[in-house]
Amino acid sequence: MGLALPAAAEPSRPPHVVDPELRRLLIEAVNDSDGFVDRFDAEVWLVDMSTRLEKFIADPEERLVLLRHVHREASRAGLMPEIVLAVIEVESRFDRYAISDAGAQGLMQVMPFWLDEIGKPGDSLFNVRTNLRMGCTILRYYLDRENGNITRALMRYNGSLGSHRYTDRVFLALDRHWRLL
Repeated sequence: MGLALPAAAEPSRPPHVVDPELRRLLIEAVNDSDGFVDRFDAEVWLVDMSTRLEKFIADPEERLVLLRHVHREASRAGLMPEIVLAVIEVESRFDRYAISDAGAQGLMQVMPFWLDEIGKPGDSLFNVRTNLRMGCTILRYYLDRENGNITRALMRYNGSLGSHRYTDRVFLALDRHWRLL
């Protein structure tokens, strides 16, 4: 039996404004169900990225599973998989169980209120596929909202519009670890 906190002791949640268009896109993304078109391209990308990811994830099988999911979800959302890897590096350092001070969860640090907003309160943001699907959908939404300006889209994703601190970190991670030559 779980221990319930008295109402006065419950942590307060910051108010959030839900964009109905983003809610619709997340619902579609969660219900949509692939990534690589060419097997050779898949093998080359997976081997290359797996080598790069080794410094964050030791287990080769775990790396390949994650990379397949990243590629699939980034491609589905029309994003470069490498930018998604850079975002994950900055957001969680590839810790699928990461929780931010603000309560964001998982690899891409998605806020849990979205699960309620899209009618999936039983889903877990610690599930890699769920987290990537939602995180990529949110980033794509902001990229569209900013007319393709990835810097402003990343600022919105992080909730830091107007500050380059976060985007500088993402672009540095992209340049150091993920950019294809």
